[in-house]
Amino acid sequence: VQLQASGGGLVQAGGSLRLSCAASGLTFSRYRMGWFRQAPGKQRELVAAIISGDNTYYADSVKGRFTISRDNAENRVYLQMNSLRPEDTAVYYCAATRTFGLVMQTTGWDFWGQGTLVTVSS
Repeated sequence: VQLQASGGGLVQAGGSLRLSCAASGLTFSRYRMGWFRQAPGKQRELVAAIISGDNTYYADSVKGRFTISRDNAENRVYLQMNSLRPEDTAVYYCAATRTFGLVMQTTGWDFWGQGTLVTVSS
């Protein structure tokens, strides 16, 4: 199984980025997909997840600014990030889990991408 994240970069505050994660080696439609982030000196946290159908989760800090979506035909999951803030600076990881429902803990996710760095300048 491989999850390949891309789309990170340097952006000014207020700008936008779209992260993409390409999955291979798994039956993509059977997995819940999510995006985590880890800032320097902080724990990895769940930012957004697609639980089932239109049922999604967003951390309070990104609600109204980030949108997660998936394309089962392309085996991809996306994270559209708008109105970026300096505090959004982190390495962003895509992840996949076979567990049903919302899984907050990193230990509950089965596969991880390599991470893509997002830097938001003020």
